Amino acid sequence: MGYSYKEVDNYESIMKYADIIKEPHHRSTRYPHMSRADRAAQFSPFKALTGFEDAAQETARLTEEKPELQEDDIARLDRQLAFLKEHLAEKPLLEITFFAPDPLKSGGTIRRMTGTLRRVDTYDRELVMADGTTVNMDQVLAMDSEIFRKIEQF
Repeated sequence: MGYSYKEVDNYESIMKYADIIKEPHHRSTRYPHMSRADRAAQFSPFKALTGFEDAAQETARLTEEKPELQEDDIARLDRQLAFLKEHLAEKPLLEITFFAPDPLKSGGTIRRMTGTLRRVDTYDRELVMADGTTVNMDQVLAMDSEIFRKIEQF
């Protein structure tokens, strides 16, 4: 009965290191033990172009152009705004559709929010909601409220 090459190689390896095979594993006293995750991180792929993926994602992100309002839409918004100034004490619940400009590139997104109107800031041209959010009046595309439906002019 013969031995396979594998067994012979394994035996030779064992005999080669027989003097140290039973010794405890060496741990450095100079350097702290490294976790498996840290050891694996050493071999992670190197990214030469740091930030390239973020820049590519930003370029691929789509924005919309701000829609242009017709004169009758602008006039209706002005009437609604004047009406809201007069009825602030009623704390109207308001649904606002507005254009939010993108801070990083041209264009933006059309958003809709609902909230209670706290005040109309004519100096900064903002609608201030009860929760503290503000909407620039120049970005408002449409407004809707229960108090508008009571008046036929809207």
